[in-house]
Amino acid sequence: MTPRPLALLLFGALALPAHAAEPAQAARVAAEQWLLGQYQTPGSRVVAQAAELDTRTLQLTPCPAALKVGLQAGARLMPRMNVLVQCPGTDGWTMHVPVQLQVFRQVLVVVHPLQRGDGIRADDVHSEERDITRLGYGYIDNMAELEGRTLSRALGAGSVVTPAALGGRSAVKAGDQVQLVSRLNGIEVRASGVALGGGDSGSRLKVRNGSSGKVIDAMVMAPGEVLALP
Repeated sequence: MTPRPLALLLFGALALPAHAAEPAQAARVAAEQWLLGQYQTPGSRVVAQAAELDTRTLQLTPCPAALKVGLQAGARLMPRMNVLVQCPGTDGWTMHVPVQLQVFRQVLVVVHPLQRGDGIRADDVHSEERDITRLGYGYIDNMAELEGRTLSRALGAGSVVTPAALGGRSAVKAGDQVQLVSRLNGIEVRASGVALGGGDSGSRLKVRNGSSGKVIDAMVMAPGEVLALP
């Protein structure tokens, strides 16, 4: 799930009878409701809490029209949002309302440590609710996006899988038939084998020799080809 770009949201009218409430309170409610409307999608849980406004310094008159609410162009999703609330008209007003925002969504989280070059299987991750306003590097919420991918860096248990942590597609996947290359004293011997793990070029994995059945350590050299390690 990807939030709509904030730069495209700008102002939208909120049909709130602003004249029916004290102006500062109406502005707070409008800011909260507007953010809830933007991020409350199926599978999401949104919490918006506007800050108390100092009515002693605010000279606001009740607004006879629907308030206009939005964000400045280029604003990013953050735990604290400054929402612009505007009362249109000649005698209208504009103010910034600080709002603490939480947007909880299900994202993929690593269940045990993974190393750089590892492929990601379904049992390596699980879905967990996290506040995406605090995930500035993004997140992955769909297992299909991990299909055949390897990690570009190590991830500890409990880490959210981010787009930046993903490298290319695996050169070898678990269960693949591979060419097992053995080199000794300048002599190269090739045999068929079955990969017991996956990874990109340079990744280490276990391979079962198709002839002897012996499981050996190997390194991925290219798609479908691994080098036996001493």
